[in-house]
Amino acid sequence: MTEVRYFAAAAEAAGRHGESLAANSVGELRSLMIERHGEGLERVLTRCSLLVDGVVTDDATSLEENDVVDVLPPFAGG
Repeated sequence: MTEVRYFAAAAEAAGRHGESLAANSVGELRSLMIERHGEGLERVLTRCSLLVDGVVTDDATSLEENDVVDVLPPFAGG
């Protein structure tokens, strides 16, 4: 299973800070997250970066059994 960690608005939209999901690619994982948590998370995901083990990815990126995926919305800062 892939460990998913949600941060900021993504955690709020998912209603949790993390979960384990089985997916073969980032695109498949994105679909599973939307299926589980609905259109609120889908809206947030359009603005998020998904990092696999700390590296920015796209939907074609393959996932391995013990990968960690961080779902990071844009952060304001100064």
